[in-house]
Amino acid sequence: MSIGASELVFEDAAGLDASGEPREVTARSPSQLFWRRFRADRVAIVSLVFIVVLILVAVLAHPIVSLLGVSGPDQQNLSALDAFGQPSGPSGAHPFGVDELGRDILARVIYGAQVSLEVAFISTGVAVLIGVIVGTVAGYFRGWIDSLLARAMDVVLAFPILLLAIGLASACSLGRGCLGGLITPGRVTLIVVIALSSWPYIGRIVRGQVLSLREKEFIEAARSLGASDLRIMRREIVPNQVAPIIVYTSLILPTNILYEAALSFLGVGVQPPTASWGQMIASATGIFDTAWWYMLFPGLALVLTVLAFNLVGDGLQDALNPRTGR
Repeated sequence: MSIGASELVFEDAAGLDASGEPREVTARSPSQLFWRRFRADRVAIVSLVFIVVLILVAVLAHPIVSLLGVSGPDQQNLSALDAFGQPSGPSGAHPFGVDELGRDILARVIYGAQVSLEVAFISTGVAVLIGVIVGTVAGYFRGWIDSLLARAMDVVLAFPILLLAIGLASACSLGRGCLGGLITPGRVTLIVVIALSSWPYIGRIVRGQVLSLREKEFIEAARSLGASDLRIMRREIVPNQVAPIIVYTSLILPTNILYEAALSFLGVGVQPPTASWGQMIASATGIFDTAWWYMLFPGLALVLTVLAFNLVGDGLQDALNPRTGR
């Protein structure tokens, strides 16, 4: 009996401030709850700061390279090579060393961030747009429309992305390319290939969410008020999928960064002399035993970027989870 009384006093005191007055209870909006949970994850916050800095470095690549006093990413400087004409390692003039043509690796790593982030963000945006539209339509209308779109997603998922990219690069690398020069090895081909291979993943997630949402009471209420199917999908269903869309977008971004690096490594992506992390790693494979810095620094940039995006994605997933106890 005494234990119950002490517990009761503790519960009553929990609602009082230091002066003994009742503590004011304030309601929090969903955005406030999200930010409260997210900022409690220090690893995700540090990763987010890293991503913001990386984006600023990519956007301001030219002034940053000029401020550092290093040569441009495509500027060849044979005097920077050693006495035997081999790449020289990190020094005061070239903090990350130079490659076999005397080009500054620090400048190429900075400019390579532009390529990786541009391809990743654009391809992810296109994939999310296609996936949300197709998944919403399939889940809302069901029937033969759902069957047709679901099988289309299965077909795309079954197609190997690397073989598709290599085939396009091989077929369109000669002459004016394919479709009158529309498809040639480069950023556009990278974006198209990555987007077309990524949208079914988010399309499946959205379709599963819509199948559940379309049976909710607020959807029935919207139908009873005479709302059209397009209005219901646009005003009722899609806004209720923002949380999973944000989470999955943050998780698919690092995957697409790796896709860009892998395709550039295979020679399908950005063509020389434009700097790209995957292309730099590919060029360093032949001289890695004598010029370790040529592979190390773009490899570190790639690993840290992918890790940061994954950690932010995990943090967003925890913060947007309504079952989180924080």
